[in-house]
Amino acid sequence: MKRFLLNIVLLALAGRVAAQTFTTQSPDGRQRIDVTLSDEKGALRIHYTTRFDGHEVIRPSALDLTIDNHTWERALGKRFTKTERWFDNLEFVGCDTLCRDTVWHNAYGERSTVRDAWNGLLLHLAKQDGSKYRLDIEVRAYDEGIAFRYVLPMHPDAIYHRLIAENTEFAFPEGTEAWYTPWAQGSYELRPLEDWEDECERPVTLRVSDDLWVALGEAAQIDFPRGKFRLSETKPHTLVTALNDNATDLVTPSVTPWRVIMAAKRPGELLEHNDIFLNLNDASQIADESWIRPGKIMRETRLTTENALAVIDFCARHKMQYLLFDWLWYGPAFDFASDARKVVAPIDMPRVVAYGKEKGVGIWLYVNQHALQKQAEQLFPLFREWGIAGVKFGFVQFTSQHWSEWVHRLVRLAAENHLMVNIHDEYRPTGYSRTWPNLLTQEGIRGNEEFPAASHNTVLPFTRMLCGAGDYTVCYFDPRIRNTHAHQLTFPILFFSPLQTLYWYDTPARTREVPELEFFDNVPVVWDDTKVVDDTIGKHIAIARRSGEEWFAGVIAADEACEMTLPTDFLDADRDYVLRAYTDDETVDTPTQVRVSYHLVRGGMPLHFSLQARGGAALHFLPADRTDTKGIKRLKANHKL
Repeated sequence: MKRFLLNIVLLALAGRVAAQTFTTQSPDGRQRIDVTLSDEKGALRIHYTTRFDGHEVIRPSALDLTIDNHTWERALGKRFTKTERWFDNLEFVGCDTLCRDTVWHNAYGERSTVRDAWNGLLLHLAKQDGSKYRLDIEVRAYDEGIAFRYVLPMHPDAIYHRLIAENTEFAFPEGTEAWYTPWAQGSYELRPLEDWEDECERPVTLRVSDDLWVALGEAAQIDFPRGKFRLSETKPHTLVTALNDNATDLVTPSVTPWRVIMAAKRPGELLEHNDIFLNLNDASQIADESWIRPGKIMRETRLTTENALAVIDFCARHKMQYLLFDWLWYGPAFDFASDARKVVAPIDMPRVVAYGKEKGVGIWLYVNQHALQKQAEQLFPLFREWGIAGVKFGFVQFTSQHWSEWVHRLVRLAAENHLMVNIHDEYRPTGYSRTWPNLLTQEGIRGNEEFPAASHNTVLPFTRMLCGAGDYTVCYFDPRIRNTHAHQLTFPILFFSPLQTLYWYDTPARTREVPELEFFDNVPVVWDDTKVVDDTIGKHIAIARRSGEEWFAGVIAADEACEMTLPTDFLDADRDYVLRAYTDDETVDTPTQVRVSYHLVRGGMPLHFSLQARGGAALHFLPADRTDTKGIKRLKANHKL
């Protein structure tokens, strides 16, 4: 590992220090940040720049907070007006250098082995007005990108901080474009950094040039208002952090969420490097994780014992691990009068739980925010007594500091009661599942239940999916789907989630036992490795993931037919694999028109696909030397699709 680089540049002006620049870079030397402290008319100003492979990514941009502590300052015999900048009489008092290089195992992720390596700085600042206020700025440079946050150290008099705004800037070169969406479940549009009608959700992915891609994100947002990005009113091509709340009261010591700046030569590298969000959170706080079991889940909306037993049978037959009772099982979900301690639907819950246990299928329960607010402390111990495996939080509020603290407290409460969690609706992950891995997944995504265009599916892996698992609610047999069935098969590969919701609008009676369902049966939900093979956003993409020695890949086209060649460099070179391919074919006499074919391929051999408009291909590679496949000798004559 390369040692951190620390440069301190002092510029003398009129006999006093005018500027100090502190620099650190990633272990591989490709990511770099410079933080400059300067004196402007007697006031401290802090700016930073970042570089990737020597190219400027973030142009000089401000690090700044608006803090109003006038009530407590009056108690100290001092008074500042609300319009005075809190940074005006801060002074630099020192800098520490930091570094880490460790490896940890992730049993619930896109990669089982995660390296957590960075070089960092901790800049110390203090007020010079006798108020004893201090501020630290913590900076880290990872191989994956840059991260920084504001740290409010313990005040000796236990005084709190009233944070009005975070004014962190992100200035980009002219011509930069962003994949813009105003809300967590919105669609995406590639737009220049101008004339936005609203704030942009995070993470936001930006194309600086054809060979420079950037993602701005937020990590460890645990007890803090949700941040988005807005256009600067005074600086062109510049984004500014936009907090949901106008004010936050923080008792020291306290920290803000991390602001994350990922940079890469292509968008696929951003997804391959997204463990930075997990690494910016604390390690797991659950000593015994044996009860946390990722899996596939099907919901039951008719809410009867008979139908639940039928779903359990379907799940057992198709290697699915869970059934979800959707809302109304305890009454009107939006009514505070509904009591989630009681089953009001005609469901014999003990019988269903027992039958599920016999078949290896666990039971999840949907509980809306109304009941969670009123009853969570009673519900979760009760659900554990019932033998429930997990809880889906419905219609959570998550924009303010209050609701952020609330939902994360419920995740911890669920862990105390051995309950896994899926959070809907506007919640976007910031890496908290590393600390509390019972939080398997969350929505905050425009999912398959909304029947988005195929082009949306080519954008999503490189935008929303950068920050963590997304419950995409995969549909299959519903007649409203806008894509081919082979396209639909790829979703558990393209959209990572340790809890994969399949057959969202389907019931056992409406499904068809078509041959390609074996792909859903066999696909894992957690992975040892992930590779982005093609990232032509808006046209076609391909992602490959490994579980043990087997690889699974998803290939999709957007709204136009296309020819595509898939490299297989992710496979072991010169090793033979049996490929089970699931492709669109209008000549196949099934309702879904998916052809299942077997081929012998060698690692590194390119595969060619003619993709239909909104079509796709789901691929399963098994090592030939460890696979008992009928007709293996016959397959050796067929080396390409």
